[in-house]
Amino acid sequence: MSETVFRLGLVGAGRMGRTHLRALAGSTTVAVTAVVEPLEPARAAMAETGRATFADVGELLDARQVDGVLIAAPSDLHASLVAQVAAAGLPILCEKPCGLSSAEIRGIEQAVKQHGVPLQVAYWRRYVPALQALRGRIQAGDLGDVHLFASFQWDGQPPSSSFRAHSGGIFRDMGVHEFDQVRWLSGQEFGELAAISVPFSEEIGSWKDVDSAQAIAPLSTGGTAFVSLGRYFPVGDMARVEVFGSRDAVRCDFLDPNDGEKAQLNALVRQAEGFAAFARGAPQTGASIRDAAAALDAAERAWAALQPLRSPVAGNAA
Repeated sequence: MSETVFRLGLVGAGRMGRTHLRALAGSTTVAVTAVVEPLEPARAAMAETGRATFADVGELLDARQVDGVLIAAPSDLHASLVAQVAAAGLPILCEKPCGLSSAEIRGIEQAVKQHGVPLQVAYWRRYVPALQALRGRIQAGDLGDVHLFASFQWDGQPPSSSFRAHSGGIFRDMGVHEFDQVRWLSGQEFGELAAISVPFSEEIGSWKDVDSAQAIAPLSTGGTAFVSLGRYFPVGDMARVEVFGSRDAVRCDFLDPNDGEKAQLNALVRQAEGFAAFARGAPQTGASIRDAAAALDAAERAWAALQPLRSPVAGNAA
């Protein structure tokens, strides 16, 4: 392997971890050379690919075989893993949300500052060319005064109950993507959020999540943001954004079920390559810990706004 290749250690070989592996299989500048996975069957499968495998992150750090660490473990482990890797002095690319509460985010920010390590949060949409072009048009004033940012993310089917038990709920799991995307596109912050959800998940008793949720808020310097989330879109995962301005309106279907995961995989490659450059001293092109904190703050406030509507009443309505 060329010495110029950036060696990533992947923590977590679950659904998102395997997605990163598929994406980076074709990269010539970034390679996953080691995997941390506590479950033995999954770890054995990774060993068959020729990568070094470890049962816990401490073993990976002790081996000193990687240039940076990609954290794709369950969301409720992000804070402790970032702290551990930061203490070892390695650059970190952490999957969103990078903590499940504002308190965890503050702890993460303090840890990376204390140890002086680069940290990027994996909001991959910032690397989608169509969205980058849309952001450029908004910044250039091509759309005029923007009245509405409407972001939609609907998955083909819900994730497993075990995943949802650690995800923090629909706004922390899915919604943070939309909150970060609106902030990045608009350059604005979310005001007071209102949220509603129908229907409730059939398994609400185990992890208190919902299967769809909608949120709306004013933005800090004008306009409105609308976020629509759902876990049932029969033709496959979709995500799009619509922007309505006084001069033009744009609809960007950047994740189309007909194209499968192609757009996401391409963006993940660009994200990893941007992170590798950042870790080596280049300017950061992805989301910072403060961006993650803002997205998580909006998610927390949206979930809090949803609370009064979570007890079922007659007719299965909220």
